[in-house]
Amino acid sequence: MNWDIQRRETWLYEANPSLKLIVLVMLFFAVLFIHNPNVLINVSLALFVLFCFGTGYPANVLFWLFLPFFLVFVSTASSMMMFGEGTTTWFRWGLIHVTAESFWRGVHIGFRALALGLLGLIFSLTTRPVPLFYSLMQQLRLKPKYAYSFLAAVRLLPIMLEEFQAIRYALTVRGVPNKGVLSKMKRYAIPLLSQSIRRAQRIAVAMEAKQFSGSGRRTFYYEIGFGKYDIWLVALFAALMFAAYYVGVHYPYISISDVR
Repeated sequence: MNWDIQRRETWLYEANPSLKLIVLVMLFFAVLFIHNPNVLINVSLALFVLFCFGTGYPANVLFWLFLPFFLVFVSTASSMMMFGEGTTTWFRWGLIHVTAESFWRGVHIGFRALALGLLGLIFSLTTRPVPLFYSLMQQLRLKPKYAYSFLAAVRLLPIMLEEFQAIRYALTVRGVPNKGVLSKMKRYAIPLLSQSIRRAQRIAVAMEAKQFSGSGRRTFYYEIGFGKYDIWLVALFAALMFAAYYVGVHYPYISISDVR
């Protein structure tokens, strides 16, 4: 199965994966403690621009990747708006009660969810799995047995999808009736589980034979280090947060500076 999607690798791909992970995790917690909706809107817009122009993927792919997070933004914001609490009533109809306070809290919660989703998308779209785990082993001292186990699991996913498709084609060619949830589970689950158990056993034996469980110092085929793109990465996100805070405080869109 060919899952390759044409993309243009930007400089974000060249940044150290461990440093990128640390920076984005710090931004994740920073977003959690931003209570000014003006600042949070600026952060979300800046991350959206970076998502559109910094990941290198075509527009149609970005649209389908962004759509679920936009739906999360709409659902979380509308839930808080329609069923929140407040003193300044804007609209009331049955259980629905929209107030000024609940509206801006909903906007704030929605943009917070959107910002967190964009952080995850930026990291996942600009980070390749193999350099990430090599960087975790070299910079963050992750044990090789854990890192290589995750890499093996990532490599096994497309193989399992191919096996699932092969079983489905074989059942279709043989004219096996495709009815009943329980019968479907038996036809698909038993072959997939048996193949996965045998493959996992072979991988475990191979890793043990090559002493992946040992505590000795290992050499690596890929040497992951630091470079100019890491400076750009830190400078970009520092400037992004500073500009979002400055504009949100000095040039606010709304008069509310704290939604708590």
